[in-house]
Amino acid sequence: MPAPPLRGAAAGVRGHLNLSLLADRCSTLRSLTLVHAAMLVSGRLASDAFAASRLLDAYAAFSPPATVLRLLSSLPYAPNTFMLNTSLRALASSPDPASALAFFSQLRCSGSTSYSPGRHTFPFLLKASARLPLPVSRQVHALVVKHGLDRDTYVANGLVRAYSVAGRVRVARKVFDELPERSAVVYTTMVSGYAQNGRYEDAMGAFDDMVANGFEPGPVVLASVLSACARSESGGLVMGRRVHDIMERRGMAAPVGVILGTALVDMYAKNGAIDEAVKVFKGMPQRHTATWNALISGLAHHGHGEDALVMFQQMRREGVPPNATTLVGVLSVYCHTGQLDEARRVFASMEDFRVAPSIQHYGCMVDLLGRSGLLSEAEEMIRGMLCKADTAIWGALLAACKNHGDIDVAERAVQEMLKLDPNNHGVYVVLSNIYADARRWQDVDRLRKVMKGAQLSKIPGSSTVDGCDDG
Repeated sequence: MPAPPLRGAAAGVRGHLNLSLLADRCSTLRSLTLVHAAMLVSGRLASDAFAASRLLDAYAAFSPPATVLRLLSSLPYAPNTFMLNTSLRALASSPDPASALAFFSQLRCSGSTSYSPGRHTFPFLLKASARLPLPVSRQVHALVVKHGLDRDTYVANGLVRAYSVAGRVRVARKVFDELPERSAVVYTTMVSGYAQNGRYEDAMGAFDDMVANGFEPGPVVLASVLSACARSESGGLVMGRRVHDIMERRGMAAPVGVILGTALVDMYAKNGAIDEAVKVFKGMPQRHTATWNALISGLAHHGHGEDALVMFQQMRREGVPPNATTLVGVLSVYCHTGQLDEARRVFASMEDFRVAPSIQHYGCMVDLLGRSGLLSEAEEMIRGMLCKADTAIWGALLAACKNHGDIDVAERAVQEMLKLDPNNHGVYVVLSNIYADARRWQDVDRLRKVMKGAQLSKIPGSSTVDGCDDG
């Protein structure tokens, strides 16, 4: 028996709604293309802008922008503002953020009265402009003011982020200060902006204001302020403990997650509160490589080299793969303790860990070889490096030459340093001292004439940089 007309119509409506809901719930591109095909077969796309909007939104999450734009251009009706903003979002997140600005300009020049940029448009433009030269963000900012949205918290958050990414933290703060009302989101962006630009005390101050004004700090701002506490020169440990207390009172530290737990371990370790760092570390149900790195590096930096090596061995027993940062920490321990054979083994095993040696790894090895008096081997390692040598690593070799009185290697190291930095006058002082120690007075006089010819009236004596110092 055929269904009554009203019941059949209701079923059709439900079927259409179900397709839109399915588009929202797709977790793979394949499932989304099946829903897309069903919409085409049913004629849904040709008649229902809501369905097209949901499909477009889903494609923006899975597909390259070109796919989104093809779908947009295939619609038989003018796209609505949501569709256009969705396309902007896809372009802004793509490897080519400038395409979002080009698309926006095209919309403005088309003369279409159906599109008016609003508070949901500018955050996508600002996301794109943050990855482009600074004048682009300024131009978008001017448009924001023109449309009267510069006091909108949602749009202002995008401005604060864009200026912070460009390193213009003062301008970001000015936008922040001019807001009549603030939100937890814009506070989070301001704190993160300070932290990412090395303004650690300002980040802690902004977080203080956020809490004092009654805003609930979320995981992102907590991680940012803990990062600032780890690197601040003043008050970092005190503030870090306060942040930890806030987390415990809000039930965010029982147990603590990987991201915040790692941030806590890093904060305590960098501030020398090793016992607290270890306590947080042991209380974490899950740990990432970065968590182990934070503790190993902290132990190594604060003179607990043996404990750092014990943690490294435990890390390997638990099957956690070390990365480049881990191995820098381990090599620095061996560098400070003079364990050359162990350092050689770890350096040789880097290929097994699929880690390519960087200038930091080579620097530790060169410094250790230099301390051990193996200057020719250290020089050979520098010349065979996979990455380009810098003045710091040649400076480490030069310092070792001074300690061991190796004039031949020292002269070659100076030549390489002057090629990289002709104005590095400190190398002349070091080389002159090496000549003097060897009582080669003619070379001292010759070098003095070279310095005089270069009009070096006063030469600093501490321009070379050691690879791994003892501090």
